[in-house]
Amino acid sequence: MMRARKISRDQLKTIGGEEWVDQSRSPFVNGDECWVPVREGMPCDCEIDRQPRYAGRGFYMIGDVAVIHGARPAPEQVDEIIRFRTPRGVLWIESLKEVTRTPRAEILFGTAGEVHHRESGYTFVLDPGKVMFSQGNRTEKMRIAGLIRAGPGNERVADMFAGIGYFSIPAAGAGARVHAMEINPVAFTYLERNIRENHFSGLIEATPGDCRDLLTGKYDRILMGHFDAITMFPYALQHAKTKSIIHLHSIGPVEDQIRAALESAGFSATIQVHKVKKYRPHAWHVVQDVSIL
Repeated sequence: MMRARKISRDQLKTIGGEEWVDQSRSPFVNGDECWVPVREGMPCDCEIDRQPRYAGRGFYMIGDVAVIHGARPAPEQVDEIIRFRTPRGVLWIESLKEVTRTPRAEILFGTAGEVHHRESGYTFVLDPGKVMFSQGNRTEKMRIAGLIRAGPGNERVADMFAGIGYFSIPAAGAGARVHAMEINPVAFTYLERNIRENHFSGLIEATPGDCRDLLTGKYDRILMGHFDAITMFPYALQHAKTKSIIHLHSIGPVEDQIRAALESAGFSATIQVHKVKKYRPHAWHVVQDVSIL
């Protein structure tokens, strides 16, 4: 059984920081009614049976929109998601265009459009049908933020593929001075909005265009959150220095290519590989932490 309070769906958006909410459990939503778990020792309206576990097609929520990736879902799979989470809409993203990471998307239920998505204490405004947002990278975003050295002489960080600010915002929240670059005009518009939304105008400088043309000076840390990042690694090395750290994303490790580029640029470095998530059978999304010696 779960101790709960009954509130409206509109109220659900405003109670995240309330002391009585049991953050370890998810609310149960049924139409316009929501049953929010209550912490032990706090008043509740009733006790309800726990919501049955979901065992259907994989999806994630961006704001109030359910997002599905990969093969087109069957209608019954969409219906199961609707019953489980009652989203405003269900969006299927078949794939992403390579350079700009623009989704090939279709609304399968309800409406989609712009959402306000909360993650790790930050707000991201976006239209998931027009720009990429990877929910599966949450742990990696927080890992990078945890590595930022704050305080006097704050780190200067380059985010070469900033998108709407998924890595730039948490990095600024950790105290970094971020140079955020984005080639997709729609994503860049959201990047600027999210900088303002999270009050980081003094810490993040956003510039639109091809990151290869926008890098300036030397950086303490360079974020390369794109699966084709290895092809642009030589450009990043031109703006690295002793003790710079470059975080290079790829599908599967590319250590040999990294070492070849380092040797060509006259650098030596250590490389640590971190798994982010399973990308497809037998292939992992990984991040190589390249620490210049």
